[in-house]
Amino acid sequence: MADPRSYRPQTGEIPVDPGVYRFRDEHSRVVYVGKAKNLRSRLNSYFANPQGLLPRTRAMVFTAASVEWTVVGSELEALQLEYTWIKEFNPRFNVMFRDDKSYPYLAVTMGEKYPRVQVMRGDRRKDTRYFGPFYPAKAIRETVDTLLRVFPVRTCSSGVFKRAERTGRPCLLGYIDKCSAPCVGRISPEDHKELAAQFCDFMGGQATRFIVDLEKRMAAAVADLDYESAARIRDDIAALKRVFERNTVVLSEDTDADIFALKEDELEAAVQVFHVRGGRIRGQRGWMVEKVEDMTTADLVEHLLQQVYGDGSSSNNQIPREVLVPELPSNADEMSVWLAGLRGAKVDLRVPRRGDKATLLGTVEQNAADALRLHKSRRAGDLTTRSAALQELQEALDLPQPLMRIECFDISHVQGTNVVASMVVVEDGLPRKADYRRFSITGDAARDDTASMYDVIQRRFRNYLAEKAAPALPPASIGDGGAPPVPLADTTTAPTRQKFAYPPNLVVVDGGQPQVHAAARALKDLGIDDVFVIGLAKRLEEVWLPDSDFPVILPRASEGLFLLQRIRDEAHRFAIAFHRQKRGKSMTASALDAIPGLGPAKRKALLAHFGSVKKVRAASVEELQAVPGVGPSLAETVQRALAAATADGSTNAPAPAVNMATGEILDS
Repeated sequence: MADPRSYRPQTGEIPVDPGVYRFRDEHSRVVYVGKAKNLRSRLNSYFANPQGLLPRTRAMVFTAASVEWTVVGSELEALQLEYTWIKEFNPRFNVMFRDDKSYPYLAVTMGEKYPRVQVMRGDRRKDTRYFGPFYPAKAIRETVDTLLRVFPVRTCSSGVFKRAERTGRPCLLGYIDKCSAPCVGRISPEDHKELAAQFCDFMGGQATRFIVDLEKRMAAAVADLDYESAARIRDDIAALKRVFERNTVVLSEDTDADIFALKEDELEAAVQVFHVRGGRIRGQRGWMVEKVEDMTTADLVEHLLQQVYGDGSSSNNQIPREVLVPELPSNADEMSVWLAGLRGAKVDLRVPRRGDKATLLGTVEQNAADALRLHKSRRAGDLTTRSAALQELQEALDLPQPLMRIECFDISHVQGTNVVASMVVVEDGLPRKADYRRFSITGDAARDDTASMYDVIQRRFRNYLAEKAAPALPPASIGDGGAPPVPLADTTTAPTRQKFAYPPNLVVVDGGQPQVHAAARALKDLGIDDVFVIGLAKRLEEVWLPDSDFPVILPRASEGLFLLQRIRDEAHRFAIAFHRQKRGKSMTASALDAIPGLGPAKRKALLAHFGSVKKVRAASVEELQAVPGVGPSLAETVQRALAAATADGSTNAPAPAVNMATGEILDS
């Protein structure tokens, strides 16, 4: 870790203008992005007394090795640039409120000939009506399943719909009366579109009209002594009421709002949001975040809105008319302008003081408080356990530096075929799935596990050295007194994020002494001597070091051993998944795949011309030549290869072994 004094800029070099700053570690990775009205005042606060900072802020300052800044013209520009950099670099010490999932919506594709009801995420599409957001997505599917009883609208994909049209048979939903089956003509396009419009009207808040109409029909059926129809209508009414009651009206029907609340302590904060659409609560979502700086509630609200509604985020283009928060950010006017620009219309950002909205905000705050309390009770042991495990490993392996990043490698194959490898990454004891990698291994490297391990380690760290040698950043406004700050327009195009430029403190390989020696030899051949290697053998779970003839035996109850086991198992799972995927592709290959000179385009042309491999096999050389691109020589090769497959005893036998250079069919 770097000493903050080693990279602290001179006070006179830091401008007093508004701007955005970045802290980078020794590998030029951005670890923190922030903005300030006065750059000098803000940056000096990090270096005045580092020991007096919050624990996570102190860890960030000591992890960083340099700081740089960019001067901008206004707070709005700073807000936009800060979000752009957070989105691009994903700094590990920034407060992150977003996750990797977009909000699910119930969508009805009214622009199609036969409208379809489905769950959609992401950007909105033309001529499609949306309801939501719902969270979790299970809530939408339960709602749709219930409503299909009364409004049997199509829900199938285009492929399923076209197949049903060709065969004249509907899918299962058509047989159980949860689809009106327009694919087989049970309902006309006009009537089906009207049914979809009624579905939309119900979801839009007109449920009472449909329930009253069904009640009248039930009474008429009873009067006619048609008790079977009356019972069916009664069940339909019960289904509609269940959906109607599930989305309780909490505000006036013209209210579209997102209501945020926070509950925080010195180190963490819990955030909850209720999505109200048409006066009803359509969804709820929550986050837990660690506070980096000594942030106020207003600062947290600013970061929350910036990330939840930012360009490219999960809820972009879904910003409601009202955004209700527990406290306005300090730059509320700039934030309102920014949100309005994203929505394309005015956004009312405010704090509800009284009435139903204030009451609902209190409910959201109670949910946030409960979430924080539950998180604390569950995390109390986890954070301590992770720290203890990392510390225990460092001491047991006698490593000079903390284990901030661990990478684990595993090889997977079946009797030497389809050899693949996986790399999983753990930072601060938690998996970093964005950095996971998969490797295909071929040639001499696939002859055994040690050769495969050598190849994978070589490839991973050869990429690291190549990216390390390449210039990572263009000249910028670096806070070392070298270059002056560059304008905002010059910083919007950032370099491509490097994939392998961050080396681990520890490499773990799945295996014993041979695999460890192979990995250590690969690093030595590349001239890398600051990455430590160990192996975890499955049989006795002993830890092997490259320079020792005896393993390190960790206690069975050791948290460090448990952490290694979890990392190894995750690498094994990731490798097995890739191996199965690759093996599945090879097993489903056509008999035409191994024929030399027959590429994807010609295979496709043959199958399109004849319709199946069976018909290709039965074709004569002259008939094969009728296919564009297939000449006399290739036609003979195809016929011989398929004839040999037939002689093997099965019409579905794979193509025989073929000399790829001469086209000669080899004996099996």
